Amino acid sequence: MPKQNNKSLLQYAGLATQLFVALGLGVYIGIKVDHWAHWKTPIATWLLPLLILVGILVRLVRDTGTGK
Repeated sequence: MPKQNNKSLLQYAGLATQLFVALGLGVYIGIKVDHWAHWKTPIATWLLPLLILVGILVRLVRDTGTGK
């Protein structure tokens, strides 16, 4: 496997790790907020990961140059 392929693989693996950690933290914080606010519907548990996902996708599009 050429060095360029290794670099790309590591870059995508890092991006995937960031995505999973950010979504996990979003769900965890959302659960804590919902519990603290005594909401019966898990609003923050749904909204925080959704906002994080949108933010990561916007950053990905800007970084890859396809959004210019």
